[in-house]
Amino acid sequence: MKAAVYEGPRTVTVKNVPDAKIEHPGDILVKITTTNICGSDLHMYEGRTSFETGRTLGHENLGQVVEVGKAVSKVQVGDWVVLPFNIACGFCKQCEQGLTNYCLTMQPEPDMAGAAYGFAEMGPYQGGQAELLRVPYGDFNALRLGEDAADRQLDYVMLADIFPTGYHATEMAGVKPGDQTIVYGAGPVGLMAAYSAILKGAGRVWVADHQPDRLRLAEEIGAIAINTADQDPAEVVKEATLGLGADNGCECVGYQAHDPQGKEDATLTMNGLIDSVRFTGGIGVVGVFLPEDPGGAEAQGELEAQGKVPLDFGMLWFKGQRIGTGQAPVKRYNRALRDLIAGGRAEPSFLVSHELGLDEASSAYEHFDNRDDGWTKVVLHPNGSSRSAESSRHTLQELRQEAKAQGIEGRSHMNKQQLERALRR
Repeated sequence: MKAAVYEGPRTVTVKNVPDAKIEHPGDILVKITTTNICGSDLHMYEGRTSFETGRTLGHENLGQVVEVGKAVSKVQVGDWVVLPFNIACGFCKQCEQGLTNYCLTMQPEPDMAGAAYGFAEMGPYQGGQAELLRVPYGDFNALRLGEDAADRQLDYVMLADIFPTGYHATEMAGVKPGDQTIVYGAGPVGLMAAYSAILKGAGRVWVADHQPDRLRLAEEIGAIAINTADQDPAEVVKEATLGLGADNGCECVGYQAHDPQGKEDATLTMNGLIDSVRFTGGIGVVGVFLPEDPGGAEAQGELEAQGKVPLDFGMLWFKGQRIGTGQAPVKRYNRALRDLIAGGRAEPSFLVSHELGLDEASSAYEHFDNRDDGWTKVVLHPNGSSRSAESSRHTLQELRQEAKAQGIEGRSHMNKQQLERALRR
C-alpha cells in the first residue's frame, strides 16, 4: 500500500510499504479515504521530536471498514468510521475514568501513558496517511457515522482530533454562555477552540495570531481578530473589559510559538494568557509542549530544549488563575460533536483550504509548514476523492471570491462543500 513516510527533517516521501493487517482479534482494518495534516505533524516533520524515520504519519483519519477481527462484535465491514487519534483499550484505570488520552495499556513504556497513530513517543503505531490503517480495539476506538458520512467527510474527519481538541480547550478553560474568551493561535486547533466557544454561547471571542489568512477565517465564524504584528492581545482584551481581562482563555500554539518576526519563544502565549485573563479565570492548554525538544537549544535555549520555560508563575498565583493541560480525550466529546454535525449545528469543514491526493503529501507538508497564504488546513485522500482534480485545488478563499463575483448570498459563512454546491461544481 502507499503511505506518507517520514524520512528525516522536512522530508516526507510517498512510497509503498507493507499492507496494514489484522494483528489481534479486536482489530479492524480501515480503508482511509480522508486524512488530515495536523499542526502537530509539523513538529515531527521539522525534526523537533524523536519520531523515527521510516514511520507513516497521520493521526486524523476517516474511512470505511474493510475487515474485522474475530472478537469484533459492533463494527461491521462497510461501516464508515472516524478514528480518535488516541488509541485506547477501554478497560485500564485511565480509560475507565474517561481519560483515553492517557491509556496505560496501549502505551508500551511502563512509566508513560497515552498512545496515538503515527506520533512521537506515543507507541509504535503507524499513521493513517496511507491507503489502509490497522485500528486496535475497533469496537471501542471507532466512532461509527451515519448515512451522510461519504458526502460529509470533510466535516466528520475533524472529529479525529482538532474539533474535540479545540472543544477540550474550552472545557478546561471553563467557557460558559456569555463568557468573554481569548484564544491564542488561529491555526486549525485555535479556530476550532474559537468555534467551540461560539457554539457554547460565549459573548465575545478574540483570536490572536499574525497570519492574515487565518485571522480572516476567525472573523468569518464571528470571532474578533487580533493581529499580533501590530496589537498586544492583552491590551486589546483589557481595554474592552474595563481593564479586567477575559473570563478565560485557550492556548492553541505550543512550544514552537514565535513572534511575527519568526523568533521562537515558548513562553509567548502562556504568559500572554496569564496577562489577558482576569483574576480567578481559567486557561486551557492544548498546544503541544514536550519534555524534550531536539532542536530546541538552537532555536531557544538549553532549558527550553528540556521543556522548561520561564512561566510568569507569580502573576498566575497572584491572580488565582487555574490551568488545565494536555491532549484531548477525544472519545469524551466526539459522539456529541458528531451529532451536532449530523444535525446541521456544526460544520467544522469551514477551515479546509486544500484537498489533495496522497501522492501530493510531500508538497502539501512543505506548503503547510511554510504557512503559505491560504494553506489553513490540508486534507489528503489516499483512496481517491469524489471531487475532480480541478475543484480540489481551489482554495476556500478562491471559491469565496468567485461566489462574490456571482453575487451568491451568505458566502462568507459557507464551507468549501457548500460553496462548490452553490457554484454548481
